[in-house]
Amino acid sequence: MEFPKNLRYSEEHEWVRVEGNKAYIGITAFAQSELGDIVFVELPEVGATIQQDEPFGSVESVKTVSELYAPVTGKVVEVNGELEDAPELVNSSPYEQAWMIAVELSDEAELDKLMDADKYEAMVKE
Repeated sequence: MEFPKNLRYSEEHEWVRVEGNKAYIGITAFAQSELGDIVFVELPEVGATIQQDEPFGSVESVKTVSELYAPVTGKVVEVNGELEDAPELVNSSPYEQAWMIAVELSDEAELDKLMDADKYEAMVKE
């Protein structure tokens, strides 16, 4: 299983990739493997504000529906429209093609509350 070193991770299995003051958010390879085949992704609209540790959308798989929790606070500036027509990208490319939203970070200090790849990997292997 893949744990890219350039990402930060939440306990709820979301990842964050920071580019400037923009944070791209998706779910981890571990999360998608636990969920099974993804059939639908519900995401907020551009302009919405998400709050750290609060739900911002959901992922539906053949097994269950799971809420997505914001790893950081910010204003949604992009939504990955590809996931509307191809939610299965979450299974095949969780870190590249299947980013879900991009937010303008409200507080960069929130990133310090997230895990690095080594800590996240240790957590999921317990």
